[in-house]
Amino acid sequence: MNSTCWPDGVPATMPAQDRADIIELYARYAWGLDLADEEMLLSAFAEDAWFDHLWQGRVQGHEAILKNMHELWGERFHWWFGRQHVFNHHIMTPTEDGAAVRCFFQILQYNPEYKNNFVFGVGTREDKLVKRDGRWLFYSLYVNAWTSADEIPWKGARPPAKGPNKTKPASNS
Repeated sequence: MNSTCWPDGVPATMPAQDRADIIELYARYAWGLDLADEEMLLSAFAEDAWFDHLWQGRVQGHEAILKNMHELWGERFHWWFGRQHVFNHHIMTPTEDGAAVRCFFQILQYNPEYKNNFVFGVGTREDKLVKRDGRWLFYSLYVNAWTSADEIPWKGARPPAKGPNKTKPASNS
């Protein structure tokens, strides 16, 4: 990672211009990812970046990232085509090496065969960013897609389960 991000010392809060630039980084990532634009997608990653994706695991470097994207864009075209990743509620923390960013995500899906839209997935992200040559880039990207209740980073007490997935007590009759 790069430690020259904050020449005057790590700020207590993210400066406004850096915050705006980071929001644009997420936009470049989404436009590249969702429209199979290799150049746009890779413009969001540092050369030595890695990401951990629920279905594909952890990969590192532009070549590995692109290989995984080709699998999604090509081999899973009908599963992928028409997706739109939405990122929101960013919490940005300046760090010695750049920034730690947490956010929520939603994946909206348009199905061209049925001509309808639906929410494909939701979850959280925990990313590490670096600033190189004046540009913010992803250094690490961690996708926490919620596929079960234990993946939701809930901080409060969890009440007993209710509803159709609740374990039913054994009958004594």
